[in-house]
Amino acid sequence: MAAKKKTGKQTITLQNPPFFRGNAAVAGPKEGQGPLGRTFDVVLPDTLNGQATWEKAEQKMLAKACELAISKAGLTVDEIDFMMAGDLLNQLISANFTARDLGIPFIGLYGACSTMFEGIALAGMFVEGGFADYVLAAASSHYDTAERQYRYPTEMGVQRPLTSQWTVTGAGAAVIGREGKGPAITHVTIGKVIDLGIKDAADMGSAMAPAAADTIIQHFKDTGRSPSDYDLIVSGDLAAIGRALTEQLVKQAGYDISKNYTDCGILIFDPAQDTHAGGSGCGCSAVVLNGYLMREIMAGKYRRVLGVGTGALLSPISSFQGESIPGIGHAVVIESTASLRK
Repeated sequence: MAAKKKTGKQTITLQNPPFFRGNAAVAGPKEGQGPLGRTFDVVLPDTLNGQATWEKAEQKMLAKACELAISKAGLTVDEIDFMMAGDLLNQLISANFTARDLGIPFIGLYGACSTMFEGIALAGMFVEGGFADYVLAAASSHYDTAERQYRYPTEMGVQRPLTSQWTVTGAGAAVIGREGKGPAITHVTIGKVIDLGIKDAADMGSAMAPAAADTIIQHFKDTGRSPSDYDLIVSGDLAAIGRALTEQLVKQAGYDISKNYTDCGILIFDPAQDTHAGGSGCGCSAVVLNGYLMREIMAGKYRRVLGVGTGALLSPISSFQGESIPGIGHAVVIESTASLRK
């Protein structure tokens, strides 16, 4: 078993970095019409995905992403040691039912919209620690299922405030393995739950920004690195409002990330698509990472990326009871094989 060097309080260096073996991104029609549409493996013709309900549509979408990632990794389902997945729905029904159908030993995750990066972080540690050869990490969300659960059913046509984000209809999956030609996972920074008292469920960017900033700052402190050590710093789904707040908070700590920082919730939609603040949901960072970002890293545009999955840890019950919205951010450093050889 490989020994691990703990570089700081929250950051772990993976001494024998595990690799991305296969990635897949399945997206909804609105997402397919956005600027990243060409980078997705599958774009659904409609949000029902041939199913009777949106919840069943999401589960089918997640299953497709998992199957594609395994196939692109050149593996079979039987060769996957563990599956780590989650979604936004109560009791993780999309992930649970997909795991039921695939028959892979399963660890269900709930990190809200940080779930994709949480899964990749844990998968990387499992593989690097010698506990598995191949781990499947996946996450999904669906605009209509999330709106029905957290806010108002879309059939009601409730007006959305400008601070609101559009939950991405999408699913992403990645197979992490001991060997491979794809990018590698070299560091993991596990975030803390941060809550500054935001209560507006239609302004999740503001709720998540403090946690994202805390994780980014901690990562720099633990590793001794600076923003310039990365070609790209990308957060999960803070969108326009949360991105601006995160940039400001990180700068107050002495780090200027303005030159190379963006957010998946900004990348996935064009402003003309009227998503207000931008994208959100487990599927947001899942499809951007496993589609666009992986393609750019493989093409050599980005050699070292700091990805920070962010999540708003609210529930309908906590909102009804007047609770504030805690946030979480988990960071993963993804490096190209060319970067590792340097």
